[in-house]
Amino acid sequence: MNIADDASEPLLRISGFALWVHNRQFPNADDFWDGNWLNVTAKVEANNARVRTGGSILHLSEVEAFASELVVLIKEISGTATLGGSLEPNLSVSLRGSKLGHVTATVAITPDHMSQSHKFTFEMDQTFLGPILASCQEILRRFPIRDKPAG
Repeated sequence: MNIADDASEPLLRISGFALWVHNRQFPNADDFWDGNWLNVTAKVEANNARVRTGGSILHLSEVEAFASELVVLIKEISGTATLGGSLEPNLSVSLRGSKLGHVTATVAITPDHMSQSHKFTFEMDQTFLGPILASCQEILRRFPIRDKPAG
C-alpha cells in the first residue's frame, strides 16, 4: 500500500476524509475492468481517530458514477451520491442532501474488512458539493476511463 505523505495535497477532500490517487493498478491494461483500477490512499481523521487504507480499492467507474450523482444532488439538494463500496469493501463515501441545504457525509473505511469496520459522519453545507464534483472531474481528467464494460 502506498501511504500518502500528509504534506501532499489529496485530489479529493470531504470534511475529515481525504483521497490521494497515485496511479493505475495496471497502467498498460486497456480493457475496462483491469485498466480502470486506481491505486489510492484514503484517510479519515475525526475526534481523535485516524483510519487509513489504500491499494487498488477504487475503480474509475465508481468515480464517474459519483460525479453523475453529485450533479443531481447539486441541482436537487436532496438524494444521495455514493463513491466506492460496490466493488471493494474497504471504502465507501455517501453524501445525503436535504431540502434545507444540509449535507451529511458518511464514510465507511477499513484497512481490513475481515476484522475491522470504521464509520464517520460529517455535517456540511451544500456549498461544498461543487468543489467535490470538481475534484472528481479532475480525477477523471487525469485518469480517463478506458474502454466500456462488456455487455
